[in-house]
Amino acid sequence: MSPRQTSVPRPLRRSEYQITFGTSNAQQGGTDVLATQGNAVVAAWERLTVDPLADDTTCHGMKGDLEFITRAGKTHRRRQYELSNGARIWFYGDERSVVLTDVHTHHPNSTK
Repeated sequence: MSPRQTSVPRPLRRSEYQITFGTSNAQQGGTDVLATQGNAVVAAWERLTVDPLADDTTCHGMKGDLEFITRAGKTHRRRQYELSNGARIWFYGDERSVVLTDVHTHHPNSTK
């Protein structure tokens, strides 16, 4: 991109969720998984902006010790979106935001 060109973030409908990185590790993992699974990440983005809290085979709540996460004194139910090749996006919903806490390029050992 030339200095005059700036990337334009995708605008959101009022009913959609905004996706944010909650940690620097999630941001790095997001960069890594985008480089290897671009189309799958776009599909995940579309799903997570529209209906991140609905359960299906691709997107669902975590269980056991990973079920909850506490941020800024508030406890949230952690969820995961499953990409191909075992990659995972871990997140929680907070009002109209989806906060990415971990992005794994392969199946994380803690959920095997």
